[in-house]
Amino acid sequence: MLRRALTLAASRTLSSIDHFRPFLSAQSSDSCLRHFSAPSQNPTDNLVEHVADDANHSTTPQPHAATTISVDRSGLCNPTEHSHEPNSDSELVRHLKSIIKFRGGPITLAEYMEEVLTNPKAGFYINRDVFGAGGDFITSPEVSQMFGEMIGVWAMCLWEQMGQPDKVNLVELGPGRGTLMADLLRGTSKFKRFTESLCIHLVECSPTLQKIQHQNLKCVDDDNSSGNTENKTISMLAGTPVAWHPALEQVPSGVPTIIIAHEFFDALPVHQLQHMFCIPIPMVYHSDSKKNQPQRTSRGWCEKMIDVAEDSSFRCVLSPNPTPAHLFLMRRFKWVAKEELTELGQVEVCPKAMELTESIANRIGSDGGGALIIDYGLNGLVSDSLQAIRKHKFVHILDNPGSADLSAYVDFPSIRHSAVEASEHVSVHGPITQSQFLSSLGINFRVEALLQNCTDEQAESLRTGYWQLVGDGEAPFWEGPDDQVPIGMGTRYMVLAVVNKKQGVPVPFE
Repeated sequence: MLRRALTLAASRTLSSIDHFRPFLSAQSSDSCLRHFSAPSQNPTDNLVEHVADDANHSTTPQPHAATTISVDRSGLCNPTEHSHEPNSDSELVRHLKSIIKFRGGPITLAEYMEEVLTNPKAGFYINRDVFGAGGDFITSPEVSQMFGEMIGVWAMCLWEQMGQPDKVNLVELGPGRGTLMADLLRGTSKFKRFTESLCIHLVECSPTLQKIQHQNLKCVDDDNSSGNTENKTISMLAGTPVAWHPALEQVPSGVPTIIIAHEFFDALPVHQLQHMFCIPIPMVYHSDSKKNQPQRTSRGWCEKMIDVAEDSSFRCVLSPNPTPAHLFLMRRFKWVAKEELTELGQVEVCPKAMELTESIANRIGSDGGGALIIDYGLNGLVSDSLQAIRKHKFVHILDNPGSADLSAYVDFPSIRHSAVEASEHVSVHGPITQSQFLSSLGINFRVEALLQNCTDEQAESLRTGYWQLVGDGEAPFWEGPDDQVPIGMGTRYMVLAVVNKKQGVPVPFE
């Protein structure tokens, strides 16, 4: 059945990648074939117990008095009782509560999401490796080396459409463990003109992940003893220079740029707004489901906010008045047909996605190049998609903040319209499914070539990885345990490209 699927998909492969057919058909050796095992975690989901903050008290021994003194305390207020037991709140939970207390009211869901993911001290992404089977979730590059190799094919095709410039900035937003970039460089290392033109820029805010990326890219720091120029870091995978930046704005401009954003937009903070007379899922979260009560509102579009309940736990409430997010909501509604708004009760908007897209479009419009955005999302309005994942299991978004990944569906029409409005010099293509994208680039030929020279264990991993990348639903060839059956992501993930108009239509969006 797998071979029949490969044959059918191979017939649709675009002729524009024929130039790279030797790369796709090259048989692998053990040194270049990555192997991954399926995750088998059994996470323990523990709820946070919220108690009042401790008060620090110290008593100083008093000398014994020579005489006994009687004091009338009847007119004094009774002192409050203090608990001297340890506070179970984490550092991030205390920080969030302090923000809410300082504001004198709730914070937006977007602010909560941003603190949970990227707080400099306790954010989910900052001080740990959350990717892969041993982390909290698995991304496509961790599934199979073929994913990064196909992204390399796309980047080379775009480079050729750009006129094969001598210098190109290859930028990846949120590179994770650096797996995608490492596979891209390994796969393209034989195309010297391409790799010699590259200067790699990784946009990463986590010091921990920066170190892992440095290691996986086989980087060597070139210490400059003369002090005349800045120290350089070189990836020995293809001899390309590598630099790290906290934001896209810090990446040097003025040269053609190729931007890769794989599962980056889904981690940008979203705002959720609810329309009048809409009763959503319970808005107040308690561990005891009997206490959960839905809220009804008649105030028009109200934003979902995060507040602290009387029992010191977090809860969701609705804003009594319009918030700044309404401006982005009205902008988003400009791109929606009236019939879509009729039954709409709740909607998500992501201002940072709009702003980042504008920045990408402006850079590509002025410097040339293109951007590839790959993520799970919808080709339409998103209503309520925010989710939390801990150790490969879904948990509540307010459960132990900082211990689980938060992500939301990407609103692809919002990205498309934001890019077009930002620059008249760019064109937007897609979205198409990840299955269509990878199949058109030749992943079918690549998996066949790799299967020619591998062990039985590697072959099983290749088949599983291939299905997860391009399949839909449960793998029909799986004979292992039911709880480990590979699930295809080929139609869940979507791909969109933003390119400079002068370069024409990028593959495989023709």
